[in-house]
Amino acid sequence: MSAVLEPDLTWTGAGFEPRVQIAIDDAGRIDDVGSLGRPEASRLNRIALLPGFVNAHSHAFQRGLRGYGERFPAGTGSFWTWREAMYSLVGSLDRTTLRRLSTRAFTEMRDAGITAVGEFHYVHHERQGDFALDEAVLEAARDAGIRLVVLYCYYATSAPGRSLDGAQLRFATTSVDGFWQRIDRLSPMLDPATQSMGAAPHSIRAASPEDIRAIHQEAVRRGLPMHLHVEEQRREIEECRAAYGRTPMAVVLDAVEDGAFTAVHCTHTANEDMARFLAAGGVGCLCPLTEGNLGDGVPHLARLHAAGGRLALGTDSNARLSMLEDMRWLEYGQRLRGELRGALPDSEGAVAPTLLAAATTGGARALNLRAGRIAPGWWADFAAVDLAAPSLADVPADRLLDALVFGAGNEVIAGTYVGGKWRATMGTMTP
Repeated sequence: MSAVLEPDLTWTGAGFEPRVQIAIDDAGRIDDVGSLGRPEASRLNRIALLPGFVNAHSHAFQRGLRGYGERFPAGTGSFWTWREAMYSLVGSLDRTTLRRLSTRAFTEMRDAGITAVGEFHYVHHERQGDFALDEAVLEAARDAGIRLVVLYCYYATSAPGRSLDGAQLRFATTSVDGFWQRIDRLSPMLDPATQSMGAAPHSIRAASPEDIRAIHQEAVRRGLPMHLHVEEQRREIEECRAAYGRTPMAVVLDAVEDGAFTAVHCTHTANEDMARFLAAGGVGCLCPLTEGNLGDGVPHLARLHAAGGRLALGTDSNARLSMLEDMRWLEYGQRLRGELRGALPDSEGAVAPTLLAAATTGGARALNLRAGRIAPGWWADFAAVDLAAPSLADVPADRLLDALVFGAGNEVIAGTYVGGKWRATMGTMTP
């Protein structure tokens, strides 16, 4: 399925440029980009192409909580009261329901310009020990046509030294060896064109330092990314200090011997721990809409931003799916924290390119994907922007990225390409 596309504007990394053609090979990768002079190119009128957004952290099943958990008759709630509502949803899941909710989430992601997702998958069991829910996630991603990295979750304890109980039993992985055996059984079921895997010890609450070390060592040997939740909540830090005498980030870094991994949230990470994490090559994945919804707090991103290319974005609970809004609130959170404007500028003083990088190349780095750029050898995964959308009226090309990030929403996404295959957003035109 080779093709040549020529939109009105193409994001080249330096800006939106006209008269750029993109040649796509039969495998769905970009073969060439530039002023190619190919007469057979398909003209995409009133369309600007961006790299498809890379969602580095999702729990697709939590899409089933939308509309729930937003009333507080007993007074203010917290992450921990929200978690009980989430566990109630977990208790209702079967394979059919999980596939339906996941397909809905992944489809909505594509309508938001997301072409790749890291699915942090921890709901494994329909019945105790059966792992029947694992394949449902693969099926849902195929249904939606989204690129998928299954971040397969290891979950052994409810807190340091405490056994799983209740709904958590549906997350259980009994041993590190058993965890890798499950990955080995699932791997042949992947679509090699669009699906891959990573390892995800859930958190220091759910995995011991010894198990995190063993999983990281094997993930490195296999060339797989490793992700885990780190310091989303102050209580997590308190429990970890009580059990291990150090912060979660410090415990994990000790366990992996300062190896690289992706830490999700880092909401309350201390400066000295962040410096060590970044020196090891770590990537921080922020989920601003979910972190705001759950009242987690606002992380301090100065060190992550200064490290360059170490920020990624995720939609997490999927209560609201808009990568443009997550980009916006990555910056707005820092503005509110510091009482300033322009918290995450690049070397030219522009903020939007930093935010786009977090939503594209940063996420691709976290997921070990050849995605997030419009360049030869990379996947032909694109978000198509409708230049006729009212929210973009009168915006010149040199201000288009700023207008997208700070003034637009999902209504401007005309559709997406994954591996060069087009899917229109419902109700929009077809190029």
